[in-house]
Amino acid sequence: MAHRVCPSWLGYILICPLRRWSDNPVEILAGRVRPGMTVLEPGPGMGFFTLDLLRMVGTSGRVVAVDVQARMLERLKRRADKAGLLAALDARLVSPDSMGLGDYASLVDFTLAFAVVHEFPDVGGFFAEVAAASKAGASLLLAEPKGHVTSTHFEAELKAAFEHGFTLQDRPSIRRSHAALLKKG
Repeated sequence: MAHRVCPSWLGYILICPLRRWSDNPVEILAGRVRPGMTVLEPGPGMGFFTLDLLRMVGTSGRVVAVDVQARMLERLKRRADKAGLLAALDARLVSPDSMGLGDYASLVDFTLAFAVVHEFPDVGGFFAEVAAASKAGASLLLAEPKGHVTSTHFEAELKAAFEHGFTLQDRPSIRRSHAALLKKG
């Protein structure tokens, strides 16, 4: 599968409020994110999920949003600031080869990887970095769009996650997505 990053202009379409009818972040994340948690969100784009994650973790929590595109992060920070949520956001510009999470070793409670893992050039490296940043017992919600990712490729992603210490907890139903809830052992 070719590794292409979603273009920044598409970010405006991805944050469209109409999208909430099919991919409601609050419904998808319900019961998974609580106040005070540290949440990792690779590839947040302009923040379709991020603003709701920030509201869920509250002032005592943190959302670490990492992206390879400065334009996406700039727009995300403006949106978080406008919503009064910027203080809990750690938005980081990273390289395609590393999410630069060394300072978050064993601190992350939950990772949301929504329609992003297929964009990483090294899927195993992605799961290794998430595992290193995650606490024991941390959860990872992995969802990939069925239009871009085949079932075979999704199963290969799961295999890579298992190789880095994650176990399958559930196969939640998310419209038009392959999805799995994983737990770090």
